[in-house]
Amino acid sequence: MKEALRSRAAQAWAFRTRVEHEAALRFDRLAAAIPVFDPDSPVPALLRRAADDERKHAALCAELSAAYGRPAAEDAHDAAIAPASLGARAAALYELVAACCISETESVATLATLLAEPAEARVEKVLREIARDEVTHGRMGWAHLAREAAISDVSFLSPWIPSMLSGTAEEGLFSPADPELDAPELLRHGILPHSRKSAVFAGTLEDVVFPGLERFGIDAGPGRAWLAARRRG
Repeated sequence: MKEALRSRAAQAWAFRTRVEHEAALRFDRLAAAIPVFDPDSPVPALLRRAADDERKHAALCAELSAAYGRPAAEDAHDAAIAPASLGARAAALYELVAACCISETESVATLATLLAEPAEARVEKVLREIARDEVTHGRMGWAHLAREAAISDVSFLSPWIPSMLSGTAEEGLFSPADPELDAPELLRHGILPHSRKSAVFAGTLEDVVFPGLERFGIDAGPGRAWLAARRRG
């Protein structure tokens, strides 16, 4: 295995380790926040289970990172991502839409794309285990959004969608990449080549996320404009 490819794989799995740890912290925090304003919600129990899933995922990702030669640092931290101007209930909705309806839905699409390609046996095993849980994590956000939309107007989220997308999309996602980052060999190690990564991201927004938001009365226009601008470069 080429050293550059090994290094790229190690970096990717180390990054995923941190992302999974941070997701666990966020889900634990939201599980404690929601019962304050919605004590009958079933979502906190799902969030607690999801936090446990994410800690399991982090351990799996750390094992792969180490196998590729880079021990993953446990430097995760939790920070509220909702705008400070939002009240507690609106802020929780913002975070769940951003973290689940967008990020987890994107994760499911990425994992499905990777699993459709040949992969190293240990990599495929980790991808499959994570994918089983991520589907539920995405649905958790949509369930909370449906619950909130049934009792209040959630259209206030519309202008915030670009901020959520900016927080989800990695830097340079729609910029030209070095050929090294677009190498097909990356797929065997659980990494989408750059051009496919941007295509999956955009396709998931257009086919799943934006229509889903619109079903709850959230105008996806600002999100679509954000995507169009990024594609134009």
